[in-house]
This record gives sequence, C-alpha cells and structure tokens, in this order.
Amino acid sequence: MKKLKAPFIYLLAMFVTGFTTKVVFTTHVIYRVQVVGMDALQLVLAGTALEVAVFLFEVPTGVVADIYSRRLSVLIGFLVSGVAFTIEGLAPLFGFVVLSQALWGFGATFISGAFSAWIADEVGALRVGPLFLRGRQLTLLGSLAGIPFAVLLAGSNLALPFLIGGLVRVGFSVFLLAFMPETGFTPAPKEERQGWRTMFKTFSEGVALVRQSRVLSTFAFIALFVGLYSEAWDRLGQAHLLETFTFPSIGGLQLDAVGWFGLINVAFILFSLLSNEIAKRVVDTTQSASLLRALQSVYAAMALLILTFALSGSFYLSLAAMLLFDAIRSVSFPFTEAWLNLQIPSKVRATVLSMAGQLDAFGEMVAGPFLGGIGRLLSTQAALVVSALILSPAVPLYRRIRRQLKQESR
Repeated sequence: MKKLKAPFIYLLAMFVTGFTTKVVFTTHVIYRVQVVGMDALQLVLAGTALEVAVFLFEVPTGVVADIYSRRLSVLIGFLVSGVAFTIEGLAPLFGFVVLSQALWGFGATFISGAFSAWIADEVGALRVGPLFLRGRQLTLLGSLAGIPFAVLLAGSNLALPFLIGGLVRVGFSVFLLAFMPETGFTPAPKEERQGWRTMFKTFSEGVALVRQSRVLSTFAFIALFVGLYSEAWDRLGQAHLLETFTFPSIGGLQLDAVGWFGLINVAFILFSLLSNEIAKRVVDTTQSASLLRALQSVYAAMALLILTFALSGSFYLSLAAMLLFDAIRSVSFPFTEAWLNLQIPSKVRATVLSMAGQLDAFGEMVAGPFLGGIGRLLSTQAALVVSALILSPAVPLYRRIRRQLKQESR
C-alpha cells in the first residue's frame, strides 16, 4: 500500500491528537471531581502516576526509536494511549483513573521524542521549525473540533468522552500502520542490534552529548523547572476556578460548569491559534538566537500570568490570565522542539529529546504530591503561587544559554 507524504501524516496526526485530547479532557475535571469524587491531592496524584510512567519509560522508548524504528514507536504510542483513555471511562473509581494515567504516560513515551525525531529526519532539521508551528495550529484546530463533541457526549454521560476519544486513537494507529512512511531514518544494522548492549550504547552517546555541551546541560535544568511547576497548573487550574468563583451568567443565560469549560476551551484555542500565527511570522525558527530570545520572553510572561490568575479576586481577570497563559504556553512547545532539533545530531535525536521529556516528568513527579498537598492543606491558590515561583528560574537560565552560545561562537 502506497505511503502518504510525511508532512501530511505529521499534520494529520497533530490534528487527531488535538481532537482526541480535547474530547477526553474538556470535561475531565468535572468527571473526576463530581463523579469520581477526587480532591486536590488525588487530582495531582493521578497526574503523578502519569509522570512516574513517563519518567521510567521515556528514555528507554526513545533509545528503541533510535535503534529500531521511530514509525513503529509512534504507532505503539497512539494504540496504548487510546486504550488508556477508554480505561478511565469504564468505572468512576480513583484506581481506574490512576491506572489510566499510568498507561497513558507509558504510551506517550513512545510518541515523545520519536515523533519529532521522525519528522525532523523526513524533512530536515532546518525545515522542520515552521512545520512544528503549523502542527501546533493543527493540534489547536483539532481541539476546536473536539470541544463541542466532548460537551455533547458529556451532556449525556461524563464517561463517554473517555471511551470515544480512546477508540478514535486506536483506530488512528491502524491508519498509521497502513500509510505512515519512514524514509529519512536508518535503523541500526541487524548485526549491531545486541539488545540491551546496543540500547545502553545509544543511551550513553546521548548522555555524553548532553554532558559535553554546556548549552544542553543548562537546558536540562530548564526542563526540570518546567516539570516542577506544571503539575499544579495542569491539575489545579480549572479546579481553582470551580472552587473559587460562582460562574456568572452570559447575557442572562446561566451556563453550568460543562458549558463554561466548553466556552473556555474554545477561547483558549482561538487565542492559541493567533499566538502561533504571530510566532510563525515574527520568530525565525532556523536561528537558535531568535528561538532563545522568544523562549525567555515566553517563560517570563507565563510566570507572571500564573501569579495573576492565582491572586486575582475577579473571575474575569483570572479567566483572562488563564486564556493568555495557555495561548503563550502553546508556542513554547514548538519553539523548544525546533531549538532542540537544531542542537542534536540525528543518530541520538529521539534519545536526547526523550531525556528532556524525562526531566520534565521527573519534575512533575517530584513536585506533584508536594503541590497537591499544599492545595489540600492550604488552597489551590497557594499551590499555584508556589508553582509560579518555581517556574521563574527558567528566565535567567535561558539568558545563560544565550551567553554560552555567544561565547562558543567567538
């Protein structure tokens, strides 16, 4: 069967990722709080199960992708994550939520690193930056399509979004099996595939690259801080709105929480589409210096917006801060991917990208229970303030990378 072009497959996969993710997670907080009965600590602990799985399997699956096949790794990732989503919808029990999150984390490690490395090899590292930004836009468009579908399903049964989103991902993995190409990647020769020895050799080469590069070593600290802060925002941001404010009516129409979160997600996507379009036009993704300046500004704005969201006593100001934060955060991912792919040789690309993901997961795993405990003992507001303070060192660290690159270029 004839394979389709790699950029088309990449963009379609990003759309499907956005669609299924939004179908599952538009109303997941309502499901977990109102149906499962989870509190702030349990919400974060579910996320910690995800991050533990990512931490344990991120690098091994990245190494496998570098040795055997990045295409196969992506196929497995979509299949496993689809199964994980369906599990959470099977029963409103905390144990099922934890199991689902752990399995999703395991599946995500097959995609993380491998998918970016695959498309970078197919089109070239210098040409992949705009594709990352376009892919982010397709993810957002998929999310936009998924929101009304999620609200419709949740209005009938809050578990249905998990079941349907999971089945779509499973079906898409079959589509990828038939149509996804792999022409830019050369696997290790069969005679060199010596099981764990080959995996350890590839892993060691990736570690050596990071250790020998001052720039990549500094970035490792940034990845850690990004992981440390993010668990509070991802697990407690929407819960903070639910707990702190009574949602107002719109033009005399009183919406329930499902309707409000549907509107919030639509607004987030529209803002994010705009921010990614501006980023494509303003930032030169082929130049390391341009990407680093953008990332430094992005993380400074993100830390400030988390504080505004947490400390504001106004529903509308908090909502504006949340929407602006998510819009700015959405460009941080393609910027980071583009910059890293400029720094890493193809041979160990998936491995090193997976190391960055592992550091992020380690940060979330370590900080998650701590921030969740703050949310339970004090308030979600306090947990969010602490997360903003944790994120703030990313700004001077990006400034440090810029200085290091200038010194190396002399």
